[in-house]
Amino acid sequence: MAVKVGFVSLGCPKNLLNTEVMLAKLVDHGMEIVAEDIEADVIVINTCAFIESAKNEAIDNILDIAWLKKNRDLKGIVVTGCLPQRYKEEVLKELPEVNCVLGTGSLDDICEAVEVAYKGGTFACFDDVDKQELGGERVITTPDHFAYVQIAEGCDNCCTYCVIPGIRGRFRSRQMSDIVGEVNNLAAMGVKEICLVAQDTTRYGEDIYGTYCLDSLISELSQIKGIEWIRILYCYPDRITDGLINEFKTNKKLVKYIDMPIQHINDDILRRMNRRDSSQSIKEIIAKLRKEVPGIVIRSTLIVGFPGETQKQFEELRDFIKEIKFERLGVFEYSREEGTPAYDFPKQVSESTKSKRLDALMKLQNKIHNEYNAGFINKEIKVICEGYDQVSECFFGRSYADAPDIDGKVYFSSARRVKEGEFVTVKITEVLDYDLFGNLVR
Repeated sequence: MAVKVGFVSLGCPKNLLNTEVMLAKLVDHGMEIVAEDIEADVIVINTCAFIESAKNEAIDNILDIAWLKKNRDLKGIVVTGCLPQRYKEEVLKELPEVNCVLGTGSLDDICEAVEVAYKGGTFACFDDVDKQELGGERVITTPDHFAYVQIAEGCDNCCTYCVIPGIRGRFRSRQMSDIVGEVNNLAAMGVKEICLVAQDTTRYGEDIYGTYCLDSLISELSQIKGIEWIRILYCYPDRITDGLINEFKTNKKLVKYIDMPIQHINDDILRRMNRRDSSQSIKEIIAKLRKEVPGIVIRSTLIVGFPGETQKQFEELRDFIKEIKFERLGVFEYSREEGTPAYDFPKQVSESTKSKRLDALMKLQNKIHNEYNAGFINKEIKVICEGYDQVSECFFGRSYADAPDIDGKVYFSSARRVKEGEFVTVKITEVLDYDLFGNLVR
């Protein structure tokens, strides 16, 4: 009888891709994947440990699953990903409910770990993260019309607040032919939208081809029949080339949406964060993108409360947001992470001050976002349908301005049935907070 395996995948899309690879390995090994935790013999929890809240979420999930081990028929727990990679055997010591742990370089050992856990044993493996093979067969867990595609792994930027280089290893790109082959297979399966991800997508190709090749990769992928939307996340401002901007201008399949984390705008804080950008260079690339690519949606992320951030520096950041008016923006409180240079920086900002600054920026951004959304009223926009909402009794989907699981939705009424993954035209009539509502035109 096949071992029944349940999965919990936490964190970012890059983590989800690792989950999908492990699922494929287990299926190939003859194991059965089950959707309900209570049906599983073994549960794998693929964790994130980027910041304190992610660590807490991972631990809470482990303890919740441990209840099944104590009170039901669950035989074993396997913890994979960033949490064990960061804390190694500490996970087994501090959480005795866990049977096996695998680091981010040990995806290939998932079958052995599940077998050991099923028998009630313990197992730990932390192979070299830099030698973990990229890509590979995977079980797609996203909707049929959409998939993430990893183009690189790791990071060499070494921002002073970030643990990613220690967890994910050095930056390394996948071969372009490998990525093109994968996307061809996805298109054959009916995928219409792909989202390219890496810790730093704009650096793609530098390590293996000697130059930034994201624009060339996008050009190649746009030739694949069936793929209608290509979206890119995690673009570093200083690596946005003229070639990439030209793709935004001329390539109809590349949606006019760019995720470009900048973290702050004050030059002193950027320097202490070990970011390569300056206030001037950030403003220049934003101005260039908006001039060269009319209608482009710029999403960014910011950190408030970095060690030493003064009220004046915070106000500079707030004024910058008022000036730029990002179409999409996420703001996070600085998380003090052991093992990072910033952990020992002087003048750590109090939790209450960080919270107040976060609230102030999010209130400001909410106003900006609503004004931006209001600009869609009475306009017709292209939407990819993602399903039907029984509560509101209408269909929903996303426009080019909305990345999956990050941004808002477009809800719309229709006299006919709209299939999931179908592209339709919707006339917007109303703003619903972060979402839009309209009527099907065609």
